[in-house]
Amino acid sequence: MRNLILAAGAIVTLALATGATAQTVGDADAGKKVFNKCRACHAVGEGAKNKVGPELNGVIGEKPGSIEGYSYSSGFAEWAADKTAWNEALMTEWLADPRAVVKGTKMAFPGLKKPEDLANVTAYLAGFDAEGKERDPAEALAAAGQ
Repeated sequence: MRNLILAAGAIVTLALATGATAQTVGDADAGKKVFNKCRACHAVGEGAKNKVGPELNGVIGEKPGSIEGYSYSSGFAEWAADKTAWNEALMTEWLADPRAVVKGTKMAFPGLKKPEDLANVTAYLAGFDAEGKERDPAEALAAAGQ
């Protein structure tokens, strides 16, 4: 038992020394199913175009409010002004309750309530680069400031 505790302590020390975290990336395949709730207004993947909402290729790591050709509400533009990039924390906050985060947003979606749905759809979105090609969600989330 003592050896197990010492080994666990060594792993934690190594993780802290290397900057690793215990945070895990959601399941992108499960997130694809969750994203079906978003498809009426958003597109992702090769050939995605703006709809009622902006296309979301490369959104993880991108500055909020910066998708070309999309007209954001003034409330969203003001909220996004001091944000540097969509990362897991910011996407989770937004998707949990968009109308509470930005008063007057034109996004009518009530939000996702299950933490696993939030993690999974964020992982799914992280799996697309700016051109809509697949990429490693964990790498994209790490680069975005996880």
